Amino acid sequence: MGNDEGSISVEVRDQLLLIGLNRPEKYNGYTPKMSSELVSAFTRLDEEDDLRVGVLFGHGDHFTAGLDLPKWTEKMEEGDRPQPKKSSKIDPMGLGRRCRKPIVTAVQGITYTFGIEIALAGDIVIAAENCRFSQLEPARGIHATGGATFRFVERGGWGNAMYHLLTCDEFDASEALRVGIVQEVVPVGQQLDRAIEIAQRISEMAPLAIQETKASARRWLYEGSDACIQALAPTQAKLMATEDAQEGVASFVERRSAAFKGC
Repeated sequence: MGNDEGSISVEVRDQLLLIGLNRPEKYNGYTPKMSSELVSAFTRLDEEDDLRVGVLFGHGDHFTAGLDLPKWTEKMEEGDRPQPKKSSKIDPMGLGRRCRKPIVTAVQGITYTFGIEIALAGDIVIAAENCRFSQLEPARGIHATGGATFRFVERGGWGNAMYHLLTCDEFDASEALRVGIVQEVVPVGQQLDRAIEIAQRISEMAPLAIQETKASARRWLYEGSDACIQALAPTQAKLMATEDAQEGVASFVERRSAAFKGC
């Protein structure tokens, strides 16, 4: 028998953490229980040094139909949203404490509301050709509160974002690629393998340098170009003092692949 509240699956594969939305009989409709488990999974990814990249996916034929609204109504009516900035745990939506490690997300089938938001909270999105996207909260009398109202604008531009956010339409993978909210479209069934392939490639890079690259880009988004520029040289000096930087130089001189340790 299925668990009506769903769960989050977690699998360590080499230096990757595969994180799965696991309620396929309900189109992976997102519940408070799943939310708590997703926070734990993202916190584990962020804090365990041996884990370098996360891969987020949905079990079954669909990524997620979004929030299971009846299970969230009371919290929404009360304005009961956790204060993630004050939490010691990672906020998977990136609205509070953000994960330092890269997140590659694989989506397929129905990818509605929360599904778009959790994908945009990550870094790279791989979509199956059969994806159906919709940010339809205003059609339910509410608005997106997981980041879509600004991340869709960041990646797709104002006009594209307003077109889809305000019409609450359903659009396909090719349109998602056109507006920049997904990075690749692949045949159905290949999305997770492709996401893992990209994640594995990232995991072969120097992990501290990868984390600082993500941090620098995020600094520009949230603090502006001046703050980003001011941090470039000090961060580079810090990286140059690591063993990985020495290994990077040595591998270049010796014309071989580098073996980074994350220190």
